[in-house]
Amino acid sequence: MISTIHDATFVNTGRKDKKTNMEIKKPYAVVQYNKFMKGIDRADQYPSYYSFLRKTVKWSEKVVLYLLNCALFNTFFMYRRLNTNKKVTRTSCTR
Repeated sequence: MISTIHDATFVNTGRKDKKTNMEIKKPYAVVQYNKFMKGIDRADQYPSYYSFLRKTVKWSEKVVLYLLNCALFNTFFMYRRLNTNKKVTRTSCTR
């Protein structure tokens, strides 16, 4: 991993290898990436399960559909975060 911000130091992750029982060390850039990019990776992961883009769709329609899909995901994510005591079902989303 190339970084202009971080140096090449290794840091302990706080976990141990099961076979050797030694501390697992990772580069500091990798630890920082994993710490701050989890939400972005998930926001890209969830819409990939339900692809709505097709080869026959024009590029302008792809942009609109992508933005609509992002808005739907953000709505679902906020609904799930605000209603922690309820399970998300299809009937609860369509009301």
